[in-house]
Amino acid sequence: MNKKELVERISKEAALTQKDSEKFLNSFMKITSEKLAEGEEIRLVGFGTFKVVEKKERKGVNPKTLKPINIPAHKAPKFVPGKDLKEIVNK
Repeated sequence: MNKKELVERISKEAALTQKDSEKFLNSFMKITSEKLAEGEEIRLVGFGTFKVVEKKERKGVNPKTLKPINIPAHKAPKFVPGKDLKEIVNK
């Protein structure tokens, strides 16, 4: 499912116009991105948690040259599914 299809589905489920559904989705993505950039978590009970994790420096291999490289430490966004979401997926 891509963004356009998600907007259409939200529009149908929530009885909103597609324009309002797109505004909602864009706002959700913007707020989530901003809060993660600030180091905050977004917890949606039953659905899951968006958070930032620290990745340690590690060694890797350049796939083109096959030479070893160092991958620097960095932060990465992570989604941890909640119990309800896990149960729905595993039906």
